[in-house]
Amino acid sequence: MPRSQTSSHPRTTARAKKTNAIALLKADHEKVEALFDRYEKQKEKMTLRQREQLAGEICGELKVHTQIEEEIFYPAAREACEECEDMLDEADVEHASAKQLIAEIEGGPKDEHFDALVKVLGEYVKHHVKEEQNELFPEIRKSELDLDELGEQMAARKQELVSGERQSPREAAE
Repeated sequence: MPRSQTSSHPRTTARAKKTNAIALLKADHEKVEALFDRYEKQKEKMTLRQREQLAGEICGELKVHTQIEEEIFYPAAREACEECEDMLDEADVEHASAKQLIAEIEGGPKDEHFDALVKVLGEYVKHHVKEEQNELFPEIRKSELDLDELGEQMAARKQELVSGERQSPREAAE
């Protein structure tokens, strides 16, 4: 094997082992924020099909992100941080609202409200991210939670979810 291929694999493995849960979530936040910004700045220049595709990408990112938070991060945070209960309850409600909007957006552009749905989802997500980063994450950092171990679990689950989304429904069932 050429040397460049051999040497890149260990770096990738080492980087994966150092995944901090909060860093992973923040990276997701930044990615989704950039997608929302792109949608807002370019929506007038894009065709309906292009807007639908970009909105689909946003929704896909958010679905994976919320799933790893709900399956792994939030339960661990509840266990490790008593002070976080109210914030986590609020986050659950925010996720439920976002999921409703995502379902409407994924239903496709039925009328002129499609762009408004994407904008409102972006505003919900921005609010949610601000609360997580300014209130929840600082409290979690003070806890005994092993953020590196949790980050590894979250990264692995995220990879499973992303890989699963790329499969056809028939492949996923097999």
